[in-house]
Amino acid sequence: MTTAQSVILDVPDLVAAEAFYNALGAGDRIQLRESNEPTTGFRGYTLSLVVSQPNIVDAFVGAAAGAAVLKPVKKSLWGYGGVVQAPDGSIWKIATSSKKNNGPATRTIDSLVLLLGAEDVKASKQFYLDHGLEVSKSFGRKYVEFTSAANNVTLALYGRGALAKDAGLTPEGTGSHRITITGASEPFADPDGFAWKSTHS
Repeated sequence: MTTAQSVILDVPDLVAAEAFYNALGAGDRIQLRESNEPTTGFRGYTLSLVVSQPNIVDAFVGAAAGAAVLKPVKKSLWGYGGVVQAPDGSIWKIATSSKKNNGPATRTIDSLVLLLGAEDVKASKQFYLDHGLEVSKSFGRKYVEFTSAANNVTLALYGRGALAKDAGLTPEGTGSHRITITGASEPFADPDGFAWKSTHS
């Protein structure tokens, strides 16, 4: 079974990005590579840190020094969270489904989710099934989540427009996604141009 093991973010300033992600505490599922590939607007994906309670959300957002706030942290119908944009331009949602704290803020990540904005969720779902991924959740043409291994990245698909709106952005964007997914046995690119590489290469 193919799973997303980690992601490589292309960043314009490697030293600054390393300092930011070390302070954030996103873990070893995030790798960094220096690159200035042209990119504008929404890059078509978001990364989410899913945690167990609100004070942990606050701790991670507080550690994201230098990030731009796209959506301030607040309670909602689904829980508690907010969205920030890292200095390298990547979008991070930090959220919990819980609305109450049941202990201290441990800064423990329950899961790291990579949401890809798909132009056609159904077609992209079939593409990934054909490439060895297995579906764990599916809501028609709106949302698909794939099975992940422990301590890996959880990959999910969402409509591009809906994902941009959820991040507090417009869906327009051109150029590089500035992200590569590791975990494939052979390199490939999906219908929306997201590149996968082998963990062995």
